[in-house]
Amino acid sequence: MQIGGALDNAFEHPCFTKGAARRFGRIHLPVAPDCNIKCRYCTRKHDCANESRPGVTSRLLTPPEAIERLSRVVDKDPRIRVAGIAGPGDPLANLETLDTLRLVHERFPRLIKCISTNGLALPEYALLLKAFGVQTVTVTVNAIDPAVGAQVYEYVNFRGDVLRGADAASLLWSQQAEGIVEAVRLGMRVKINSVYIPGVNDRHLSKVARTMANLGVHLMNIIPLIPLSDFANLVPPSVKELTFVRTVCRQYIPQMDWCRQCRADAAGLLISQLVNQPVR
Repeated sequence: MQIGGALDNAFEHPCFTKGAARRFGRIHLPVAPDCNIKCRYCTRKHDCANESRPGVTSRLLTPPEAIERLSRVVDKDPRIRVAGIAGPGDPLANLETLDTLRLVHERFPRLIKCISTNGLALPEYALLLKAFGVQTVTVTVNAIDPAVGAQVYEYVNFRGDVLRGADAASLLWSQQAEGIVEAVRLGMRVKINSVYIPGVNDRHLSKVARTMANLGVHLMNIIPLIPLSDFANLVPPSVKELTFVRTVCRQYIPQMDWCRQCRADAAGLLISQLVNQPVR
């Protein structure tokens, strides 16, 4: 089947337009298990029905299984407008992502195709993503200063070479910047996710915001740290702290303030998660 109504932009994407979050839904297809970097806040070892955070999925899907699930969900809920791939690893570290996007684009050409990536491989795949109908890209950028990034990332695996420390952070940021510029040039709408890590990058986020605006990024999403892995002992930012840094960064770039840090297999409307749900 095909979804009626041409979608030539991202204005029906609930993660890019706040009004759309109350009307339209998305589905994440968990086809990408591997990752090419190690963030010190990330763990993908746990799954619980009540656990809503990036990196969590109840099971991995093959590309054909993903299409089957997408078909079932769209048949049941015509409000679905977005088919996204957000893990549980990094989509661009997995060839299954490209296979899935190609199948989705063939079967559902009018759905918005979306990926969420750390950006390390974005320069390499931006043109192919465009060819497979990807309209929106989210890149997680936690730091542009290598000294800050070295505190966030344990390592970066780039084409088989494992880098650590400031070298890893510098390479990652260089790739992210190149990929963002290319995605914007190709006409994709780009959103940035930045994890607010108290004592690590909190005072750095305004610089990230200014830089993203200069690169042509459309939206910035500052999300509170979920204390896990190496940062399990950190206290996440308060609502007041989160609101303050968003206010500062809003001077440079529009801010997303309705994100729920969804699972890699999330599906449906965001509205059910927005009502009476305090920001963590």
